[in-house]
Amino acid sequence: MKRAIVLLSGGLDSATSLAIAKSEGFECYAMSFRYGQRHSVELARAEEIAKALGVVKHIVVDIDLRQFGGSALTSDIAVPKDRSVDSMSHGIPITYVPARNTIFLSFALAWAETLQTSDVFIGVNALDYSGYPDCRPEFISAYETMANLATKAGVEGTQKLRIHTPLIDLTKAQIIQQGLALGVDYSITSSCYDPTPDGKPCGHCDSCQLRNKGFSELGMGDPINARFS
Repeated sequence: MKRAIVLLSGGLDSATSLAIAKSEGFECYAMSFRYGQRHSVELARAEEIAKALGVVKHIVVDIDLRQFGGSALTSDIAVPKDRSVDSMSHGIPITYVPARNTIFLSFALAWAETLQTSDVFIGVNALDYSGYPDCRPEFISAYETMANLATKAGVEGTQKLRIHTPLIDLTKAQIIQQGLALGVDYSITSSCYDPTPDGKPCGHCDSCQLRNKGFSELGMGDPINARFS
């Protein structure tokens, strides 16, 4: 089978991206990060997702972005709550982690080269997203070009890296709809920027609101609520 690296955060989008990779016939290797984020529940969820969707191997990479701070997710800055969807579409929010996807993709690139695979999946989305510059098609395209200049395999012509972004043009509702069709159990995912210690979502941060909006547009409630009922 073809091999693919899948960046797996433990959230709704990355779980769907993993399911899509499997549906396309890839043997999946999942990569998550303990990067100094304010909540570790997403790593527990990533482990659940990896097991549920049957990845070949799941690794958690340790890096410490708290040394730099600059984000509500990696320093003691309050997570914005109850912002309107219109507000979310303007400017780059304080939950943006500087260079996060650039860093994550670099690790994925290294693992892809050692596994002799050319395929990396990342669940970035440029429609229902919170203004992050590293979720845009322009960034992915530029990174893919750079990556093929940066490795031994790329220079020798034995590997041409492709970064798959199957969710990039989908609304949150469309992402959920596709995931449900592929059997994703969204009750084991975690999207909240500021969950309680046991992982219950706050329901008020940008990520929670976009997630709730997606399920609402499909006429259903978020299955994660059953986990805490």
